[in-house]
Amino acid sequence: MTAPVDRDGSRRAANARKRQSRRPSRLGLAAGATPKPDRVREEDAGFPGLLARVWRKASAAADLRSALDTLLTLDGHVPAEVQAGGLRTADAAALKVVAGLSGDDRDPAGAVADAAERTAFLGEIGLTTGGRVVVRVPSQQPLAKQHTLVAGVLRVPWTQGHLEAYRREVTAAQERFARYAADSRRWLAEQGEEGRAALLAQLTEAAQRTAPFMLYIEDKQYTNFRDTNTVVGKTLWPGHPDCVFGSLSGLPLELWSDHDALLVVGITLLIRSAGYGRIEEANGSQLTPDNVGRLLEHTRRNYNGALGGERIPAAGPDAGIDALMDLAAALGAHRPEVARTVQLYREIHGALIHKVEKVAAPYGEVAADRDRQVTEHLRAALPVVGDRLAELRLADDADPAWLARPYGGFGTGLEAVVYEAVAATTAAFKADFSMSRGIRSLPELVRALRAEAWDEITTWGITDFFCCVVPAPEARRHYGDSLATLADTAWAMSSRMQYNSWHFIAGNLPRTQKVLERDHFVPPTIPDIAHFSDQHHHGHVNNMVRFTIRSPQAVEVCGRPFNGFMDLRIVRADGEPYTEQEMLAAHQVAAFIARMTQQAAVLAEQGEQAEVTAFDSGWHWTSVTGTPVERAGTEPARPRI
Repeated sequence: MTAPVDRDGSRRAANARKRQSRRPSRLGLAAGATPKPDRVREEDAGFPGLLARVWRKASAAADLRSALDTLLTLDGHVPAEVQAGGLRTADAAALKVVAGLSGDDRDPAGAVADAAERTAFLGEIGLTTGGRVVVRVPSQQPLAKQHTLVAGVLRVPWTQGHLEAYRREVTAAQERFARYAADSRRWLAEQGEEGRAALLAQLTEAAQRTAPFMLYIEDKQYTNFRDTNTVVGKTLWPGHPDCVFGSLSGLPLELWSDHDALLVVGITLLIRSAGYGRIEEANGSQLTPDNVGRLLEHTRRNYNGALGGERIPAAGPDAGIDALMDLAAALGAHRPEVARTVQLYREIHGALIHKVEKVAAPYGEVAADRDRQVTEHLRAALPVVGDRLAELRLADDADPAWLARPYGGFGTGLEAVVYEAVAATTAAFKADFSMSRGIRSLPELVRALRAEAWDEITTWGITDFFCCVVPAPEARRHYGDSLATLADTAWAMSSRMQYNSWHFIAGNLPRTQKVLERDHFVPPTIPDIAHFSDQHHHGHVNNMVRFTIRSPQAVEVCGRPFNGFMDLRIVRADGEPYTEQEMLAAHQVAAFIARMTQQAAVLAEQGEQAEVTAFDSGWHWTSVTGTPVERAGTEPARPRI
């Protein structure tokens, strides 16, 4: 999409511009010229700091159960069942007998042995730097020799009664694990060599096209996340010898480990139930058939509730792989109907990057209130009419082509739509930041689509996309009360969202060789609410992105649907998490922007040549600080937003 550079010296000028900082407060200066960073991240920021605080609180707890509640929830940052689902077989059995803890409501914990008995074994409970709760059980080395721990350990005395109960529990669990492994091997054998090769190819692509996941089978971790990668992802390329899927390719099934057989079957079950996105719903869990079965059963109940009856039959307790595969296929087949009937969304627990698919309740009073506030703002600022967001439409006396023509202080009406919707959202949702992204040139996209220039589209860069970020004036309190830093932060968010648009667009194109080679994720299709996102993602940690709502929207261009073509995101750096009702209203704001973008795409198809030129770094400086770009590098006195 970027125009070629002529040979008359403009290439030199273009390169000089590339060497300049794009940070709003450093416009016109050479990139990297400052003697030190403006902001240095606190040492206890992000996940390591959270784990240190969790361990200190657990260590000071009055009793074992209180300490475990702190550890399993990471002090209220994740649901306890997420951590419980990640316990190794022996660890789960141990906590069941010494603490009365059971992660399976079908198999409640029994009575804990009498603590007054003489100590027969001194066990340990620890927290790893990956956020997992681990237990030292009989016959194992001290935890410090097995894992990298956050700090020390909690000493847990076991009585003879504990040991006897543990022996029964762990034996039963190990027998169940062996049955599942044998059943997984049987199912894999029935797929044949070609079928297994197809499964591994599918899992390889899933790992490439999916956000970070961390799955466990006993002590073995399977992840595409950062430097711990064991499957293809940002670090390991397809076919890399260290990738589990690549190492299994062509290997006789008899030489697969039980862990690897369970992994392939487990991820296959997840994908068949909802596509690649379901994998993240197992993040932090032991990927065993009983855990996957519980996830699928929970989903089945939600879907049947939405569909109004027992449309999807249960797999039954202790279901085998065949029954689970049937259940997964039924969930996948009914999911589109469910999505048309109710609003599906995901709740994200950022500390363990764990996602839970949920069914939203109908619009309520809170959603209606946010809807009303944004609607009133948009009616006052734009030529639209309607009593609620879902009803907003172009006013009868408005020019149908207004979206492609200058409007107010913007180059196009589409720019005005994006800005006004985002600004209204920041105010109505009491956000620190709101933002919306998209493509800069719909006419260029129309041209490329008509020419079927799929490979060309993959070469477009992140600057061919935009993101409008509007912070609240009060958000400067998070950044040393500095408007310049607030503008820099808004631009950092804008740049990242441009990358997301770039990252998703290829996922909507035909699978040419260039498209497959181009790094991309499967575009998102349902909204989400995230809690404590300021743990792992460097940008989220640095810019204090803690509580969020995201609503991705599809737009059709030249008859081709583009999922995740744009989205609306809302951010709070502190305070209260966003609620389901707020998510429903935000989803309607995003849908309005998408409808307007859709109309702009039609205008582009009809020959209108307007492009989005706003929302670059200079725009964010001026919008946030109220001063011209020439004043960049100075600290404005007060906000203009």
